[in-house]
Amino acid sequence: MSLPIILALAFLGSLFLIFLISRMGTATLRAGSRQMAGEIESSLADAFVFVNRQKTAAWSTVVMIMLPVLAFLLSHSILIALAAVPVALTLPKKTLRRMRKKRIETLEKQLPDALLMMSGALRAGASFPTALEAVVQESSAPISQEFDLLMREIRLGIDLDIAMRNVEKRIPIPDFLMMTAAVTIAREVGGNLAEALESVARTLREKIQMDGKIRALTSQGRMQGIVMTCLPLFLMLVLRFMEPKAMAPLFNEPVGWATLAVIGVMECLGYLSISKITNIDV
Repeated sequence: MSLPIILALAFLGSLFLIFLISRMGTATLRAGSRQMAGEIESSLADAFVFVNRQKTAAWSTVVMIMLPVLAFLLSHSILIALAAVPVALTLPKKTLRRMRKKRIETLEKQLPDALLMMSGALRAGASFPTALEAVVQESSAPISQEFDLLMREIRLGIDLDIAMRNVEKRIPIPDFLMMTAAVTIAREVGGNLAEALESVARTLREKIQMDGKIRALTSQGRMQGIVMTCLPLFLMLVLRFMEPKAMAPLFNEPVGWATLAVIGVMECLGYLSISKITNIDV
């Protein structure tokens, strides 16, 4: 077999291999974006935010592709572009986690007032479903959405214990477990449900006040963690534009890449350590 034929076969084989790798990469990217879109859609539906799965998959794919490209265009460094790939892959889930956390924090703040409203309605002689309806009408989202769904399940004939457990799955916070325990005990053993709900509301309000005091006392430590983490990165970027020749080995040579890896690991460890110290759970 002559040399030109061998070279032609090798060239065609290389093209075929590149085509297979690109198809596999595209299929993997599509499958990953669909799976991520499904998780985001179901999680947002639990938060009463309804989106289209195709649009969610499209936006997730755009974010995963455009963020590394944008990092490369701004920095002109393949290393920084590769470092932006994990950030792009985790950005949609982190955004979703942030949305769920914000919703749960709002629920925790609204729950004591809602329990006091239910207690007042029960003291006035209303039944438990009527008290729930009063909370739904007088409260704002998201607590009104959760209690409205609870009220609808009770009206459909679902047992109260099962309906309360469904709410516990949607709202995985210890504060709501106290309300569920109070309702269950008052239903099985007997007692004044209004006083039990009022006691739970008073306890939750004191807990929220304690959380606020702790966050105020630890705010300086959290800010120090953010400043100490961002300051070396900011100085690195400033020196990159002020002294490009002096900073070039840091981004273009293996020793510089290893130094950047060590800096990244130390930055993450320092931020996590400070976050762990300032995160005090009550």
